[in-house]
Amino acid sequence: MSSRNPSYTNPKPCKHLEDYKLRHGLSGYKSIQRHLKATPHGRTSVEMLNTGVPRCNSCNGFQGRLYLCLICNSVSCLDHTLLHTQSEDGHDLAVDIERAELYCCVCCDQVYDPDFDKVVMSKHNMGVPRDDKHGDESIGERLVKRRRLGLGVAEELVDLKKSKQLVSMRDRRDKSCYPLGLRGLNNLGSTCFMNSVLQALLHAPPFRNYFLSEGHNHEACRRRSGDRLCLSCDIDVVFSAVFSGDRAPYSPAHFLYSWWQHSANLASYEQQDAHEFFISVLDGIHEKEDKSRNRNRDSGDCQCIAHRVFSGLLRSDVTCMTCGSTSTTYDPCVDISVDLDTSNFSPTDTVNKRSKPNENSSISTLLGCLDLFTRQEKLGSEQKLFCETCQEMRDSVKQMSIRRLPLVLCLHIKRFEHSPVRKMWRKIDRYLQFPFSLDMTPYLSSSIVRNRFGNRIFSVEGDESDINTDFEIFAVVTHSGTLESGHYVTYLRLRNRWYKCDDAWITEVDEEIVRASQCYMMFYVQKMLYQKADEDLSSLPLSPRRDAYLPIASCCERLFK
Repeated sequence: MSSRNPSYTNPKPCKHLEDYKLRHGLSGYKSIQRHLKATPHGRTSVEMLNTGVPRCNSCNGFQGRLYLCLICNSVSCLDHTLLHTQSEDGHDLAVDIERAELYCCVCCDQVYDPDFDKVVMSKHNMGVPRDDKHGDESIGERLVKRRRLGLGVAEELVDLKKSKQLVSMRDRRDKSCYPLGLRGLNNLGSTCFMNSVLQALLHAPPFRNYFLSEGHNHEACRRRSGDRLCLSCDIDVVFSAVFSGDRAPYSPAHFLYSWWQHSANLASYEQQDAHEFFISVLDGIHEKEDKSRNRNRDSGDCQCIAHRVFSGLLRSDVTCMTCGSTSTTYDPCVDISVDLDTSNFSPTDTVNKRSKPNENSSISTLLGCLDLFTRQEKLGSEQKLFCETCQEMRDSVKQMSIRRLPLVLCLHIKRFEHSPVRKMWRKIDRYLQFPFSLDMTPYLSSSIVRNRFGNRIFSVEGDESDINTDFEIFAVVTHSGTLESGHYVTYLRLRNRWYKCDDAWITEVDEEIVRASQCYMMFYVQKMLYQKADEDLSSLPLSPRRDAYLPIASCCERLFK
């Protein structure tokens, strides 16, 4: 459980940024706007005209991050950027060329400025320049035409059908027809990890229903407690903004600061791990609600919304290999972390090497990962445990299973591992086949125990025939790139359509794109709740107020009142 640092407050605006804006206003932002290059996928960088590959003006280097001074437009690597600031008075701010993000050379950290954010977003809104040749063509059609220009005649004919499908996929519906709640989240400086997890939380049916049904009213909470350090209140504000009907990208800056207050050790603009962020957010929600309810999370009976939605119970059986006696323990969990089944892969196949989705020999499956998670594991000689029956240290085997399933099942794929040989962290760059519909029956404790004893018919503790084991996927958080420089994107499944949430950009995609992605976290919801969520989403009224709460009538309301 993360402990909140009471002395940590909202980060004050960067003094050097304030000084720069007082002296120069927004002239530097506007002058750099013409150098911004926006891609159709929502990424922005600074393109230096007529210079080819950008290089440091001092060392002529081009590897690593390069920064453009907002005062003199000099390009430097990080080391020479800092030296440039020391030698030139007032040259404190620069722009990261690769990411188009502000960097304070005195604070040695990224800084966020809404005015700069507007300049970047206006570049996106400009889109592709229009001319008489284009007429009223859509952006999707122009992208397809550009793609065709680089193809030969034969290739063009072969690719014609795919191109038409691409146009149809991108332009078949106006964004105003997208389900309510689909709203992009602006990147505030390497915060794609936050945006990707927030999109999954915003569309987790029981979690969403709780906040939109005023399960936690931030105005009433702050009036009642006077505590401004409530992560639940800030999540409630995000829900209000996202489900207000406004389609313009939203900047969750206040939520980011609030999360920093609860996780002061992670308070920076550096890229963080999406899974670690997910856990810390649930801890922050639990911390606030647990105080008012005086419940103990370790008891597995916590009634905060985070654990009522995401908490399950794992069972661990450790069996003595000498006498056969078994010791059983139970541990609550908000997610299940599984290893990629790489037993058939060579070391060179596993590390930093991409595989194509059609290479069946090098693809793991989610079911295989769950089988590996619940498989018996012999503990090493250094892990001998004391057997109460034998009264001495014995070799043993351990087996995990799921005692209780949550309403929303979060599966975390362990893509990052530590190499004992190289003594460094590395990424397992493998694709994973996963089903959209998942039956968790084989991984329940009742099934595992029966299989262990040869499917004998006997009563198993907590064996309930009416337990819901059928799940439907509704969100996939993916990680692309390397361990040092990667990017998180979330795919949402709403009304059986898939939407790609890439920071500020929302696009409808085909399910094959989702299946081919490198999934890092997968969110499944009980099938009954998924079907009910689609009905609720279809009848959800559009609020005329930007900060309105939208009540939802559903079976989940009864659970969370």
